[in-house]
Amino acid sequence: MSIKYTPDHEWLEVHGDGTATVGITVHAQDALGDVVFVDLPEVGKTYAEKDVAGVVESVKAAADVYMPVDGEITEVNEALRDDPALANSDPLKAGWFFKVRLSNPAQLDALMDSTAYDALLKSL
Repeated sequence: MSIKYTPDHEWLEVHGDGTATVGITVHAQDALGDVVFVDLPEVGKTYAEKDVAGVVESVKAAADVYMPVDGEITEVNEALRDDPALANSDPLKAGWFFKVRLSNPAQLDALMDSTAYDALLKSL
């Protein structure tokens, strides 16, 4: 398994079975503040890369969650829907948003590894 990042501050944990788990990064949840609501995508729906797949709302702002790659939603995190604060308390584990079956795994090559993402954060 490997972790990839988008310039829009989503992370993907890539699994060996052609799926990935997607969430928002620590930087994103820090910028948003206390998350109070999440709108998760519909299981079975197919999205193209950069489509809006969900929304996260905080006490300060609302932000779109973009689909990092082409794919079909296979699962959403119902625990996150019930307790949106998981996006703050554990954004890289229990606060995941959805799982996707990758339609084009080659798109992963355009995403950042942790070193490149850290460099992006330092440039902001």
